[in-house]
Amino acid sequence: MPHDTFVLRSTLTSPFGRKVRMAIDVLGLTQRITVVPADTLDETDSLRQQNPLGKLPCLLLAGGTVLYDSAVIIEFLQELAGSEALLPLHGIERYKILTLATLADGITDAALLMVYESRFRDPATHSPRWLMHQRGKIARALAHFESAPPDPRKTDIVTIALACAFGYLDWRKPVEWRPDHPRLVQWLEAFTAHEPAYARTRAPAPTANP
Repeated sequence: MPHDTFVLRSTLTSPFGRKVRMAIDVLGLTQRITVVPADTLDETDSLRQQNPLGKLPCLLLAGGTVLYDSAVIIEFLQELAGSEALLPLHGIERYKILTLATLADGITDAALLMVYESRFRDPATHSPRWLMHQRGKIARALAHFESAPPDPRKTDIVTIALACAFGYLDWRKPVEWRPDHPRLVQWLEAFTAHEPAYARTRAPAPTANP
């Protein structure tokens, strides 16, 4: 496997795909992985055979092995790179970092659900209660990170996930997060100045796909 190449099924606009693409960049694996777009709404797209859930991102390995979920893929990529840069391999610190990364991912999950509510349901059937429920998740997670932002000079699975969450909030705007979170605004500015992979994985102008 040291010299194998891989295929990443993702779009350039997927926030979870962006997490993986940032990890690929940071770990120095760009030359070994080809990004092949997938359409989650296309019933004929082979993505549904590769990942029965039909979700992005999805990593195709040699011999037919398929990995999906951004967290699983990033752990594999770190092992492939022979690194502990993004996540410690052992100890309680590993689980603290995994927990914070899950919290950051939860911001993106809730934001996606808000976007999907407006995209897949007729405006007359939108559920204010459902939208408020998702907005509350985002607000509580942002409050947690506002009270204790991670180190912007460190690139790991927490800072990658959090930066990608902010990128999606800024791009799709399901909520206005910046006015009430000045420390996080400063954090994002500092992190993006520190980590060039953020700019290199930025999504193009909005399209119909998340």
